Amino acid sequence: MTTDSPRWFKSSYSNNGGACVEVAADLVAPLGVVPVRDSKNLNGPVLNASAASFASFVAGVKAGEFGAV
Repeated sequence: MTTDSPRWFKSSYSNNGGACVEVAADLVAPLGVVPVRDSKNLNGPVLNASAASFASFVAGVKAGEFGAV
C-alpha cells in the first residue's frame, strides 16, 4: 500500500453545476487503480476502478457508446 494521498480533480468540461465526479489519476502508477468519487460528497464512498477498466470506460464515453453525456 502507498502512503500517497489521492489528488482529486474534475474534468475541464465540468460546468460546475454540481453533477460531477472527481478522479485521482495519480494512484494509477503505484496502485493500478483510478479512484472515483461524487464531487458533492467529498467524504462519501470511493469507487476504485482498475486502470484498464477506467481507460475502457473513457474510450466508450468518447466513442458515444453511452449516448449523450
